[in-house]
Amino acid sequence: MRGLIWAMAMATVPAAAAAQLPPVGAILPEGALLDVQAEGKVRREPDQAQLNAGVVAQAATAAAAMQAQATRMQGVLAALDRAGIARGDVQTTRVSLQPQYRYADNQPPAITGYQATSTVSVRFRDIARSGAALDALVAAGANQIEGPTLGFADPEAVLDEARRDAVARARARAELYAKAAGLRVARIVSISEGGPVLSPPMPVAYGLARVQAKADTEIRAGESEVGATLSVRFLLQ
Repeated sequence: MRGLIWAMAMATVPAAAAAQLPPVGAILPEGALLDVQAEGKVRREPDQAQLNAGVVAQAATAAAAMQAQATRMQGVLAALDRAGIARGDVQTTRVSLQPQYRYADNQPPAITGYQATSTVSVRFRDIARSGAALDALVAAGANQIEGPTLGFADPEAVLDEARRDAVARARARAELYAKAAGLRVARIVSISEGGPVLSPPMPVAYGLARVQAKADTEIRAGESEVGATLSVRFLLQ
């Protein structure tokens, strides 16, 4: 009886869709096993933006460079407060101090001054207002901007939509194979999930030349694609 069931499973599972069948000798249900891999996708408009705002200052001494960047960063943080950005959405990510050197042939490097840098990561929960806030940061003293990176406040909710789409796609494909083989889909035996796939718009870097322009900065959210990949095993009878 076991040999008959195994032969039926091997005969009814399409070679392109079947994978990792039970080992020879395993007790199979009365039917055929079908493994299907499907990717579900959804496109949604991001609802939050994140960017890095930094201050770079140079001076003849280390203390002066650090003091200069600290003063300018206080202005940047005050601008964020005035823009209504919650303090929980602002995080210091970098503070650095580096000597600046002059190089000459046949001479050791000579320190000519110091460069101090500090950076904060800012999350904007209203993308439409992020461009104006970015301009306010620059006016307040920020001279290094990177971003924005657009995303979702609740990424799991968006991912759940992609998961449901993946299950529906897997089921439709299983129905197709079952019909072609003269069988029907009895039930799902197992489901395993691969890593989620998020394809956000590419981040945009704003250099000092852009910062000095007079036009207002506009940030458009566009759409991001979120995907989920599932491996689903079906029982066909």
